[in-house]
This record gives sequence, structure tokens and C-alpha cells, in this order.
Amino acid sequence: MKFLNFIHATAPGSAPRLGAMLGTQTVLDLTSAWPEGNAPDSVDALIAGGEAALALAAEQIGLARRQPLKAPVLNFAELDILPPVALQGRNIFNVGRNYREHIIEGNIANGRPANAFPQAIEFFTKPRTALVGHRAAIPRHANLTQALDYEAELAIVIGKQGVDIPREQAMRHVFGYTILNDVTARDLQRLHGQWFKGKSLDGSCPLGPCVVHASAVANPNSLQIELDVDGELRQSDNTASMLFDIATIVAELSKGMTLLPGDVIATGTPKGVGFALQPPRCLEAGQTVRVRIEGIGELVNTVSH
Repeated sequence: MKFLNFIHATAPGSAPRLGAMLGTQTVLDLTSAWPEGNAPDSVDALIAGGEAALALAAEQIGLARRQPLKAPVLNFAELDILPPVALQGRNIFNVGRNYREHIIEGNIANGRPANAFPQAIEFFTKPRTALVGHRAAIPRHANLTQALDYEAELAIVIGKQGVDIPREQAMRHVFGYTILNDVTARDLQRLHGQWFKGKSLDGSCPLGPCVVHASAVANPNSLQIELDVDGELRQSDNTASMLFDIATIVAELSKGMTLLPGDVIATGTPKGVGFALQPPRCLEAGQTVRVRIEGIGELVNTVSH
């Protein structure tokens, strides 16, 4: 099951709604199809509804596939796609330096020993004001940065509250997975001596287009992940290359800190980021960035002028 948040693009002023992908270009309006009162209007609301809400969603998806003419089915291309989660609540959590070859390229670009690997997971956050959805613009921020960069990432969506979660139970707390582009102003990152400011500019966190339920992802630790800029492949790897896997990330972040339903955790990026290329090739106005993750979909955004 793939869930998303959307607005009817042809109906200005329409409220956000919860949808489910029926195919690559068709969306079931779950808010309209909901069989009972208190219909969820977002993925966050669906998560909050627990197993009962998920079961109702699955039932309506099944009915729509069997009786498509009776279901409120929409064209994906005609919808405004919102970030699928984290529209309310806390910052987006992120893991830094989690792919071996990316760590090496970053170390070389920054004059560090190539094999200086982190001994523990490096966590940071991005604010919710950075969120934008599929097909939304990434602001260029040319007055602030001359080194705007991209980072393709698999993101975890938490479905069940927990603290001090044992690693062997961590996957029970995962609702699903989505795609995140950790857009980064590298010069601001270096200037301020930490990651937060350079990764927190408005529009610097494209997310989506959908959340794939965990039941539909056989092994999140073995997914192909790619990013291209204007059709040129820049990043290509597999989540099997992560130093710290999904269960370890969830367990470590939850130590002494409660994870809440709807929390998003980005898991790090593979090699091929712009600042580490020779010569460096960061993002410019008008360029289109596509992030693809096996079994989840494609997140597309264009850098604004």
C-alpha cells in the first residue's frame, strides 16, 4: 500500500486529502471513500488511527481495484502532491555519513583521512519549514549559498511510539518508507561548523511522493537508490551499503528519546554528491532532480530561479 497527501489541483482552496496509489498514475481519494465518520485527511491521521484505520484503508483499496467505476479515483498528474508526513509535529531526523563510499568521497574532499569512519551514528535534524512535496520547487537561495547540493535518501516513517526500543523489536515501530532529498548548502555547512544551518533552508527537504507501508517492502536494507540531475545519473547504490541498518538506526535514536508516530528518519546518502565530484557540480537554477528508490517510486523537484 502506498499512501499520499494531496490537494485537487483543479479546485483552488480545496482541503488536503488522504490518497492511496492504485497504479502508477491513479489515486484513490481515501478521504472520500472512507466508510465511516472521522475520515482521515492525511497520512499522519491514518497512522494515528492505528491498525483499525489501516485495515479500513486496505479494505477500500481492495474495493476500488475490484469496482473501479464506483470509487473516487483521480489522475496523479492532476493533483498537487504534498509532503506525505511530518506536516505537524517535530523536526525531521537525519543520519549523516552512513554509506561507506560517500564517507570516503567526503573525507577526501574535506582533506580528512579517506578511511575515517564514524564509530557511532551521527544524527542531526531538519526543520519542518524545509519540507516541500513532489513536483514542488527547490529554492535556489542564490543570495545565501553558491554550493547547493543534493542527497538521495531512504526515509523511515515511525508508526508506533517507543523509547529505548531494543534492536530486535525496532521494525515493529516502522509504519513505512518514503523518499527524501537532503538538499544542503555546503558553504553554510562549513561556515557554521555543524550541519543544521546548511541543511535547514526553506524548501531544502523534498519528501514523497508517497509512504509505502512496511508490509509492502520485503527488505528495506536491500533497495536500489538513484539520483539524476537533468537526466545525468549522479548517485547509484543500494541500501545494503549502509553502515547502520534500519533496525539499528531506530533503536539508537530511541535511546532515552521517545519516538512518536509520524516521525521521519532519513538514513543517509550514497556516493556521488555534487561537492565531492571533480570538479564540484552543485545545483543551479532550472535543473531538475529525480530521486528513485526501488519499490517506493520517484521524487521529482526543479530548482527555482
